[in-house]
Amino acid sequence: MQSPSVNVLGAYFPDWLFCIVAGVVLTVVIYLVLTGLPGSRRFGPAAVVYPTLVILLSLVVWLIFFQQRA
Repeated sequence: MQSPSVNVLGAYFPDWLFCIVAGVVLTVVIYLVLTGLPGSRRFGPAAVVYPTLVILLSLVVWLIFFQQRA
C-alpha cells in the first residue's frame, strides 16, 4: 500500500494538505461570486457557513482526486 502523499519538486506532502488548500481557494472564489450578487447577506452567519463550505469542498476534492480504488 502506498503512503497518501504527493511528490512536489522532490518533497512529499500529504494529500489532505492539498485538499484543504483547494477547499479554501474554492471557498474564496464562491465568496467573491456571492458578494457580487444582490441579497448575499441571506446565507446565514459567515462564521458557520464558510468553514462548513471549506470542509465540504475539501472532502469533495479528496473524493474526486485522491480516492483510492480497490
